[in-house]
Amino acid sequence: MNLEKVIFGFFIILAMTLNFGFVIGEIDNPAHHNITELFAVIVVNLIATVLKFGERTQIGAIHLATSLVAVLQLIAAASVWAYAVHMSADGLTPNAMASIVSLSAGALVANVLSVIMLIIETVLFHR
Repeated sequence: MNLEKVIFGFFIILAMTLNFGFVIGEIDNPAHHNITELFAVIVVNLIATVLKFGERTQIGAIHLATSLVAVLQLIAAASVWAYAVHMSADGLTPNAMASIVSLSAGALVANVLSVIMLIIETVLFHR
């Protein structure tokens, strides 16, 4: 067992599961989406992105691209949340919450693609 691959897979899967946990719930209900969970998703995705920088293969480049997409969308979601709470006169409206969850759902798709590629890479490694 390679400890580096275990840590790599751990963070990729943790990023996907945390992202799923944040997205699940009514899309416009702020009570179903916790800001702390969004922060955890961003931190874990950043760690997963850093772990992908060492890969020099084509699939490694796609891993990095999916991770960068996920991080970009999560930072956009956090920016919308910060704008709605701290700058907008209306506060955190259902429309703003729907935008935050939609951006996070886009990041979830990128994380799912990353996990699928990890599984494919693992299956091909044993052949």
